[in-house]
Amino acid sequence: MQDFYYSVPTKVYFGKGVAGKAGELARQYGTKAMILHYGDGVVEKIGLYDTVVKSLKENGVDFVELKGILPNPRITKIDEGVAICKKEDVKVLIPLGGGSCIDTAKAIASCVHYDGPAWDVVLDSSLAKDNLPVIAIPTLAATGSDMDSDAMVCNEATNDKMSLNIPEQFPVYSLSDPTYTCTVPRRQTAAGTADIMSHIMEVYFSKTPGAFFSDRIMEAMLKTCVKYGTIACCEDPSNYEARANLLWAASWGCNGFFDCGKIGRRWSVHPMEHQLGAYYDETHGIGIAILTPHWMRYILNEDTKDMFATFGINVLGLSAEGDTMYTAKKAIDTLEALFRSWGIPENLRESGIGITDKSKFEIMAEKALGPAGRINGFVPLDKQDVINIYDAAF
Repeated sequence: MQDFYYSVPTKVYFGKGVAGKAGELARQYGTKAMILHYGDGVVEKIGLYDTVVKSLKENGVDFVELKGILPNPRITKIDEGVAICKKEDVKVLIPLGGGSCIDTAKAIASCVHYDGPAWDVVLDSSLAKDNLPVIAIPTLAATGSDMDSDAMVCNEATNDKMSLNIPEQFPVYSLSDPTYTCTVPRRQTAAGTADIMSHIMEVYFSKTPGAFFSDRIMEAMLKTCVKYGTIACCEDPSNYEARANLLWAASWGCNGFFDCGKIGRRWSVHPMEHQLGAYYDETHGIGIAILTPHWMRYILNEDTKDMFATFGINVLGLSAEGDTMYTAKKAIDTLEALFRSWGIPENLRESGIGITDKSKFEIMAEKALGPAGRINGFVPLDKQDVINIYDAAF
């Protein structure tokens, strides 16, 4: 088990009606807020928008809006938001939505006091200063962006999707009401739950000895996703307990807690999927769910079989009897079948993003490797390895 330092400064209000605290909390930072949302009418339909606006007005907080937030947060929208914040002297950001909306707010918060294009800050986070506070109100159980310091940003002009991650980007508050997630469609629920599981599995599958505590907690979280993801996707979409458990799991899935005691943050599937978002605008969780079983099969060998077998036994309920390699293979097949049962497409061609050939796989693989020139995950991957995994998922 490795040494670590851990701190999450985000204060969390969780449960029914907590969005009504938005105005009271925002007033601590000033009298001008920015509300960010998708602009598709959903936050109005579920009543969240009116609740937040009413709370702001009751507490003497004026506001401006930034609409049109899209999946895979666009740098152009971040630049637009920065310009509005500067013009209107915005003091606090309040995103209403999923990870893309919250990530957009966090990136704006980091760039608003920089006198240049926001992409400069993505490339060099030391340029960020005097971050605006963010009060996150999630409407989707997925990224856990309401309780972490990361923001994923896409540059449409260069087909780059990169992380902007600094401690100052932790939201000051998370107002998480599971009620607002009960109407999320099946596809987005499945994608979100797969993303939660991936955040956990990226840390779980490692060669860190002695991290028993962390591994057992991660297994409990993964079992939570398996159980309640199935209920929300296939049985009772409006089940409050299912939605509540998934939303809380999402918040913990990516805030660094599971990294404690493990060897660094060495993720494998996420950097590969980010290229699907950058080049094809793939829904993140869908790409994750398609790629993950193929990554698992690709790296399965005598050195990794024990970890996959343990995953199958402790998370998916497989029998502990029999050959370890057989159990490991069955675990991967069972996870893939679970994703299919939730409605996840079988392969990239069926995911609806327009992948008809493999022509971009090479450049995608190069970008997935990053500056290190390889993915230093559970099993290190080079360019050809990544291409092979894309090929298998095609």
